[in-house]
Amino acid sequence: MRLRLLKDRTSVIVFWSFTVLSISTLIAIGVGLGIKSWPLFETQSLSDLFFSDTWRPLSGKFGFLAFIAGTLWVTAISLILAVPISVLTALYLSEFAHPWVRKVFLPIIDVLSGIPPVVYGVWGVLVLVPLVTSLSEFVGAFSFGYSVLAGGLVLSLMITPLMISIILDVLGSIPTVYREASLSLGATRWETTWQILARKARPGILAAVILSLSRAFGETIAVLMVCGNMPMLPQSVFDAGYPLPALIANNYGEMMSIPLYDSALMMAGLVLFVVIVFFNLIARVVLFRLETELQ
Repeated sequence: MRLRLLKDRTSVIVFWSFTVLSISTLIAIGVGLGIKSWPLFETQSLSDLFFSDTWRPLSGKFGFLAFIAGTLWVTAISLILAVPISVLTALYLSEFAHPWVRKVFLPIIDVLSGIPPVVYGVWGVLVLVPLVTSLSEFVGAFSFGYSVLAGGLVLSLMITPLMISIILDVLGSIPTVYREASLSLGATRWETTWQILARKARPGILAAVILSLSRAFGETIAVLMVCGNMPMLPQSVFDAGYPLPALIANNYGEMMSIPLYDSALMMAGLVLFVVIVFFNLIARVVLFRLETELQ
């Protein structure tokens, strides 16, 4: 009896220790980035850091506006493309598709989720960049193809499988009684799907979009390879951009001899960290409320 109680207490302590370790790691990353970024806060105001597009490290000017704008452009384009495709695909696979269609497409979606970002990046360079160049010529604009549009296209392909998987899980968690009640009242399958299930799953769909947004914010390699990486404010989808993750990946370790440059890169990492944690917390709260509502 004592041995069983000892095993129970030991297992509780071990699980509690690993849980605390996970939370401590998150806090340690945030604190570490904050400490490394602090020298930059002491030399420049927040308005200069976030609302200036002057990036002259040799002169001590570190304005992040161009990098924040590049990140927002790429993320917005990817969401505009990925959200409708993901929602409609998930609704089709969940409510309309034949079982053999689901058996074929669900493993493909899982495979797409597991492809390394660098493969998406290479594919973007070989296919999407020339495609964007042709598109810019078609509309009378000028572009080398390395643009925020190419970055948004690559990101949309990367986040679509994740978004579809989450929305499918959300739709699968809705009790069958909602479908049966709607169909028994004479509603068609489309009316049941769009007016009942889609509305019921709306918080979960929102959570899927937010989680995908978090991933889009932090993607580095694929975006780095197709965005052009020029510190400028994009004026159109055909202009080059320079997202924050690409800034860190391109420069860390090579420009450390410049004063405050490491603090500037840590500052970029801190911004990404805060944004991703914030959006993840919102998504978790939304999913928790959805689960509570469905129970």
